[in-house]
Amino acid sequence: MSRMSAFSSPFMLGFDDIERVLDRVSKAANDGYPPYNIERLPKSEGQGDIIRITLAVAGFTREQLDVSVEESQLVIRGRQVDDKSRQYLHRGIAARQFQRAFVLAEGIEILGADLKDGLLSIDLARPEPERVIRKIEISSGE
Repeated sequence: MSRMSAFSSPFMLGFDDIERVLDRVSKAANDGYPPYNIERLPKSEGQGDIIRITLAVAGFTREQLDVSVEESQLVIRGRQVDDKSRQYLHRGIAARQFQRAFVLAEGIEILGADLKDGLLSIDLARPEPERVIRKIEISSGE
């Protein structure tokens, strides 16, 4: 049995990629680690919206974190390894790994990343969209 998609309407042409992105996002949303915030910052001169993603990555060093853009996704990875030289009497803080991905709209630019007080902040800019109007000539069919 096939499932019905919101994008299966004959008036929604070329939206196959969006459907795949929505499937990918719904699968990634189930993992709650690390917790994160997404906020809109005040607009700066000459730029559109500025968006900040902040992840709580306490215990990770700058060398253990990786921020990259892969195709149309912002991917943040954290890798910690167990310190075998330590002997724990109680271990409540686990060394762990994570990967968190955010799908980026076309035109989004990554401004930079900053790690401070256990919070990794990544700033993105969404440029003001240009309004494009294009006239299509109608031929007479002869």
